[in-house]
Formats: sequence, structure tokens, C-alpha cells
Amino acid sequence: MDWYGNWIAVIASILFFTLFVVGFAYAPKKRDWKTLGIYEAFMVALFTEMFGFPLTIFLLSSILGITIEPTGETGHLIAVALDRLGILDLEKGVFLVMAVSSVMILAGLGLIILGWRKIHKAAGLVKDGIYKYSRHPQYLGILLITSAFIIQWPTILTLMMWPVLVIMYIRLAKKEEKEMEEMFEEEFLKYKKEAPMLLKIFGIKI
Repeated sequence: MDWYGNWIAVIASILFFTLFVVGFAYAPKKRDWKTLGIYEAFMVALFTEMFGFPLTIFLLSSILGITIEPTGETGHLIAVALDRLGILDLEKGVFLVMAVSSVMILAGLGLIILGWRKIHKAAGLVKDGIYKYSRHPQYLGILLITSAFIIQWPTILTLMMWPVLVIMYIRLAKKEEKEMEEMFEEEFLKYKKEAPMLLKIFGIKI
């Protein structure tokens, strides 16, 4: 339990990821406070369990009868599962989930910054650079970061909130695209056919 109860780390982590997203992924005219509220709730739930109080571990232990000693390593529940299944020992499992999630987080932060740099003070429709590959790279970055945290430190609350977060950002993207269609008309419709909303996987646009 020495790992937990670090409320300064909880507050600092929440502030960092909130201010980063507000600063780089939300232009003043595009703010959607409901979506931002769900994102904020996700971060609060995540870091409260990561550094504050291990609610998910206690629930798993009490309801399912799974004995998990709450430590900085066992919070990585995917690593715990790999260890219990005999696939990887806990230390290697923690290294794996941290490596995968860290790459995803860095990629997500990069997408948000690259997207911001292209649209900051842009006068017309931005469709080059990172926007050649995604119409909403910043939202893709946010979803990549949040999914990385689920891999790194899954909790009951964040697992419940993540699908809602995805739906909210897709709805926000569609709302913005209606405004873009009215503003840029045929130019945006052509661009919409060329670039996926979020990403392209195995030839399938998402």
C-alpha cells in the first residue's frame, strides 16, 4: 500500500492531461463541455485509482475472491492476468504493458500537437500534413491516450467510461463536420472522401 495515497500525484496527473488537452485539442469555437467533462471524469477515475485508492483491486478481491496485494505493480491488471495465466511473470508483464502504453501515449500526444500546429491560426480548410491521414487527428490522439491508460492501468470505472468517450468524440467530430460542410461545401466533401474520420486500418476507413 506504500504506492497509494499519493494525492499530490493524483492532482498533478489530472491537471497535466487536462491542461494539455484543453490547450492543444480545443479551439475556442470548438469547445464541447459535455465531451470534455467525460474526458475529465475518465482522468479523475484513472489517476485516483492509480495513485490514490485501489478501488478496482479491492472490488476484484472482495466480489470475485481474487487475491491481489495492492502495489505499484499489481495495479497493472493485464500484467497480473498474464502472470496468473502463466504467460509472463509479473515483472515482464509490467514491462510489456508499460512499453506498449507508453508508445501509445506518446503517439497520442504527438497527434494532438501536430494537429494543433496545422490548424492554429489557419485561414482555410486544413487538409495537408497529418490531416491527410485523419480528419480529426487530435480526437484520435485523445482516444489513443485514453485507450493506452486502459492497457496500462485498467479500472472498472474507466472501462465503463471509455466506450462513452468514443461515442462522444465521434458525435463531436460529426457535428463539426456539418459546420465544415456549410463553410467549405464541395472542397470539404472532396476532402471527406480522401481522408478517414479518425484512421485507416487495413484499407478500412474509421
